[in-house]
Amino acid sequence: MSGRNATGAVAVAGPLLLGVRHHGPGSARAVRAALDAARPAAVLIEGPPEGDALLPLAADPQMRLPVALLAHAVDDPGRAAFWPLAEFSPEWVAIRWALAHDVPVRFIDLPATHSLALKEPHGDRPGEETGPAETPELPEQEATPHVDPIRVLAETAGYDDPERWWEDVVEHRSPAADATADALAPFTALAEAMTALREAYGDGGHPRDAVREAYMRIQLRTARKEFGDGVAVVCGAWHVPALAARTTLAADRALLKGLPKVKAEMTWVPWTHRRLARHSGYGAGIDSPGWYGHLFGAADRPIERWMTKVAGLLREEDRFVSTAHVIEAVRLAESLAAMRGRPLAGLSETTDAVRAVMCEGSDVPLALIQDRLVVGETLGEVPDSAPAVPLQRDLTRSQRTLRLKPEALERELDLDLRKETDAARSRLLHRLRLLSIGWGEPAEGRGSTGTFRESWRLRWEPELHVRVAEAGVWGTTVATAATAKAESQALAATALSEVTALAEHCLLARLPEALPVVMKALADRAALDADVGHLADALPALARSLRYGDVRSTDTAALAEVAAGLAERICVGLPPACTGLDADGAEALRRQVDGVHSAIGLLVAGATPAEGLRDRWGAVLRKLAGRDTVAGIIRGRATRLLLDEGRLTEDEAALLMGLALSPGTPPTDAAAWIEGFVGGASGGGMLLVHDERLLSLVDAWLTGVPADTFTDVLPLLRRTFSAYEPGVRRTLGELVRRGPVPEGARNDGTDHAYPGFGPGLDQDRADAVEPVLHLLLGRTPVPAEATA
Repeated sequence: MSGRNATGAVAVAGPLLLGVRHHGPGSARAVRAALDAARPAAVLIEGPPEGDALLPLAADPQMRLPVALLAHAVDDPGRAAFWPLAEFSPEWVAIRWALAHDVPVRFIDLPATHSLALKEPHGDRPGEETGPAETPELPEQEATPHVDPIRVLAETAGYDDPERWWEDVVEHRSPAADATADALAPFTALAEAMTALREAYGDGGHPRDAVREAYMRIQLRTARKEFGDGVAVVCGAWHVPALAARTTLAADRALLKGLPKVKAEMTWVPWTHRRLARHSGYGAGIDSPGWYGHLFGAADRPIERWMTKVAGLLREEDRFVSTAHVIEAVRLAESLAAMRGRPLAGLSETTDAVRAVMCEGSDVPLALIQDRLVVGETLGEVPDSAPAVPLQRDLTRSQRTLRLKPEALERELDLDLRKETDAARSRLLHRLRLLSIGWGEPAEGRGSTGTFRESWRLRWEPELHVRVAEAGVWGTTVATAATAKAESQALAATALSEVTALAEHCLLARLPEALPVVMKALADRAALDADVGHLADALPALARSLRYGDVRSTDTAALAEVAAGLAERICVGLPPACTGLDADGAEALRRQVDGVHSAIGLLVAGATPAEGLRDRWGAVLRKLAGRDTVAGIIRGRATRLLLDEGRLTEDEAALLMGLALSPGTPPTDAAAWIEGFVGGASGGGMLLVHDERLLSLVDAWLTGVPADTFTDVLPLLRRTFSAYEPGVRRTLGELVRRGPVPEGARNDGTDHAYPGFGPGLDQDRADAVEPVLHLLLGRTPVPAEATA
C-alpha cells in the first residue's frame, strides 16, 4: 500500500483509508499525523455531499466549535439531520488540514436528499435526525443483531469497559508518539480488526450501511480517476473494509437504484458539548466531550492541567482547594493508573482522585465538575456568511440589537417593561413562543406578580435552528411570521379558551395586525358557547390580556367588552352548574371558581365596563356558600373567598363552618368543605393558626368522626394539610397537642380556647418587642412623652 520516499513522507500507492471514531482526540491527532506524512492529493470525508459548498467556511475566523452541518427538507423543515463536529473530531482536523494545504476536500457519504427521505436513521452517522419520515423503507433483509465493534474489541482484549479500552489504545496516545511512530500503524491495526469483525458480523445490524458504502465507493472511484491513488479517506472505522472491498460499479449503482428523494438545504449551525454527549440521544455521541476537548488541547501534562481546571472551578464555587490539593490529586490519579495497568490516568482515575482529595469523598461537588467540565456547556458560533433562512437572519439581527446572545447555559432574565429595550426583549420572546421556538420560558421571579416585570428562563439548544426553519413558512421576519401564525390559529380554533389564550399571546407579543382576526373569532366563539365551564376557562386569559395590554399601551376596549359580557354570563349560569357534581367535577369547578374570582378582581381594578360586577360576583359566592346542593369543596371555597374579601364576618364564617361540620353531615362532605376552605396554597393553615374558633371547630369535628368512616376522609385531609408549609403544620400540631384551655380557666368567658390566643393585645409583651423592631428598622424610638 505505501512506502517512504527520499523526503521521509509516505508514498501512497493506493487510497489511504483512515478509519476513525467520529469524536476522539487520539483519532484526531492520528489523522493529522497521517495526513502530514502522506500529503494526499485530495481528502474525502464521510459526510453529505451537499455540504461541499460550505467547507470553505471552516477556515473563517468567526467559526468557533462545536458546530454542526444541518440539513432539512425544504418542504418539511421538521425532517432534519445534524452532522456535529468538535475541535477533536477527526473529520474537522482533516477539513482544516486540506484547507490549510490547498488540497481539494469533499464529502462522500449518502446525500442528505436521500438520507432525509429514508425512514430509518442511518448507521452511526449523520448523528441526529428529528421528525418521522413517511417514506418507503429499504428492502426487507434478514434481521441481524446490532453490533458495537468497540465493545467486541474491548472484550476480546479482556476489558469490561469499551470506553476504557478505547482510551488506553487510542485516545491516550501522546502527540510525541504520533510524531515519532509510523503514522499509519494505528489505522492499519484498526482496519485489520474491523475486517475481522465485518467477516464475522456482516453489516452488524445496520442494513442501510450497504447503501451508504456503495455510494462512498462510487465517489472514491470518481476521485481516483481525477487525482490518482493519492487520495485519503476519513471515515468511521467500521466502513473501512467495505471501502477496500472489490466490487463493480454496476453492483454499487444497483444498490442505489430507486432511493427516495426530497429537496434538501444545508447550512452550518452552532452546536454544544452537551449535545455531543451520548445521553442526549446522539448516535455517535461520547460520554465526556469536555474531557476529550481537554486531552486534544493539552499539548503536554494533561492530568496536571486538568486538575488545575477542576481546582479553579471549585474555587469559583467558594470551596477551599489549595495547590497542595492539586499536587496530591495528580499523584493519586497517576498511582491509580499504575495500579490498574493503564498507560495514562484516564477520566475514571482523575475523577476518583478529585473525589478523594478535593471533594472530601462527596459526590455533590463532583456532580458540578461532571456537568461543567467533563461534559461542558460550550456553544459554538458560525460565520455571518453561512446560509440561513430569512427568518433566522431576522432573529439573529434582533438578538444582536437587543443584546440577547444565545447561550447554552441556562440563565435567568428579569425584564422591566417600562424600559424600551426590556419591552422589546419581551415582545421577541413572546413572539418566538407563539412560533413554537422555545428559547425562553416564563419563570417565577423577583416581582413576578407585578405588571411591569417579567422573568424568563433562557437556554439555546441547537434543535431550535430546526424550529426556526419550520417557522419560516409563516414569514421572513419574526413579527410577520408570528402574526400569520396567530391569524391561522384563530381561524382554526374550536374552543373559546384557545382563542382567549391566543388574544393574550397577541397582546404580550404586540401583534396589532393579528388582533382584528383574533377578536372576530373570539366574539363568534363567545356568542355561541353556552357552557359555563368553557366561559370560566376563557375569562382569566382575557382579564390578564387587559392587564398586560394596559402596561403595553395597547387599545383593549373591544376585549374589555367581551370580558365583561363573559363575566355576566358566568354570574348567571354558575350556581346551577355547581349542583349534581361528582368529586372530579367538583374539584375542576372549584379551580374555575378560583380563576373567575381572580379575573373579576382584575376586571374591577382596571378601566373596564365592570360597574357593579364585584357585588354581583359576591352575591353568586353567597349563593354557593349557602346551598346544601352545592358540592362541599365549592361551598367551602366560596366561604373562604367571601371571608377574604371582607364580605363575611368571622362569626358568619364560623357559623357556616359549624353547619358544614355538624354531626348530620356525611364525613366525606365535611372533609371536602374543609379542603375548599383551608386547602392548597390559599393560606388556610395560617388562618387556622390565628383563628382559635375555626381551629376549635375543625378539631372538634375531626375527633368526632366515627372510626369506620375515618379511612374514607383521610385521603382528603392528607391532601389538604400536606400542602401547608412545615412551620404551619408544626404550629398547628403544637396547638392541638396542648389542647383547649379547660372551661373556666379564662376570664374572658370563652370556652375551648387554645393557649397562645388572647382576648386582646397583651401590652407588656408588645412593649418588650418594640425595641427589637426599632433596631431592625434602623429607627430611633420616639419617647412616650413626645406622643402624648
